[in-house]
Amino acid sequence: MILTVKMQDKTLIYSHLYAWYESSKRILPWRETEDPYAIWLSEVILQQTRVAQGLDYYRRFLDHWPTVKALSEADEAEVLREWQGLGYYSRARNLHKAAQMIVESQKSKVESGAQQDYFFPKAFEEIRSLPGIGDYTAGAIASFAYNLPYPAMDGNVYRVVARLMDIDEPFDTTAGKKLFHQRIEDLLDKDHPRLFNSAIMEFGALYCTPVLGDACETCPLKDFCAAHAHGTADLLPIRKPRPKVRDRWFTYHIYLAPVTGNLSPITLIQRRENPKDIWYHLYEFPCEESVSESGLSTEWSLLCQAKPVCEISHVLSHQRIHARFLIHRVQEMPEIPGTLAIRWDELDNYALSRLTLKAISLIH
Repeated sequence: MILTVKMQDKTLIYSHLYAWYESSKRILPWRETEDPYAIWLSEVILQQTRVAQGLDYYRRFLDHWPTVKALSEADEAEVLREWQGLGYYSRARNLHKAAQMIVESQKSKVESGAQQDYFFPKAFEEIRSLPGIGDYTAGAIASFAYNLPYPAMDGNVYRVVARLMDIDEPFDTTAGKKLFHQRIEDLLDKDHPRLFNSAIMEFGALYCTPVLGDACETCPLKDFCAAHAHGTADLLPIRKPRPKVRDRWFTYHIYLAPVTGNLSPITLIQRRENPKDIWYHLYEFPCEESVSESGLSTEWSLLCQAKPVCEISHVLSHQRIHARFLIHRVQEMPEIPGTLAIRWDELDNYALSRLTLKAISLIH
């Protein structure tokens, strides 16, 4: 069932929602600024990331690169290293690429004195055209930074709107996204878009959560909620069927060669170079992927006399990685194409995959 919200109800929804927000909102640094660069940074970090986890990354990024120009001048490897542990590394690469595009597009104006400095774009269409920015992120930046009347649509907003209007269409299909966009745009407080977007996102994050319990009975919006009236709130929102998770088997070889003195041993790492695969441009130990749990090439099998020092199952959105790590203590490093020899204590200087970081923590 899909209902629309009457105009007189919208005014009451705004009133109740804003009152709840003022009394219950979290104090977060990106809510204390109208700097579009800082807001953009927060929105990208918070894609697929909880606030508690993303907060330190947000602060570190601003400390390292306080302006869009500073970020544009950073090395990609450095950006990936600061992103290390957040996952979905394409976000970091797109962030860096977008900063370079912004600076490049404005360089002639700055150099000629037509404008004093580089700035984050203001027009929705310009924001939307940047790498890694979809309708939701563009709407969020436009409303939070410039108070422009665009909806910000994240998972929390989809959930609140699905329940308010009792929408039983999957929100993550092409048709569903179009429908939800229409409904959210209709509900948007166009006089106060910054406040509305902040409030409805926070309401979904803190109150109208996936597991409701008894929250419906004390909800400040229950008198306007069609799902509450129909007893369907716990069933919403609807997702399309999830794709089957793919299993992959990795064997990592950690080579350790002693050095003189008290220096840490030498090891080998390699960078993943397939842009269509996971962890693109991140470093890891030399690895072979096999087609099954027991499958290894003959060449590698000869090197695998040792038992694994650790075995890790690492789950990604559509993949489940089964990884085993072997330590080989050698006097001389083998010649493996594409590898780089570094000291063990230099690993922190490289952007490593989360799986590799997890293994290092278990080995120590």
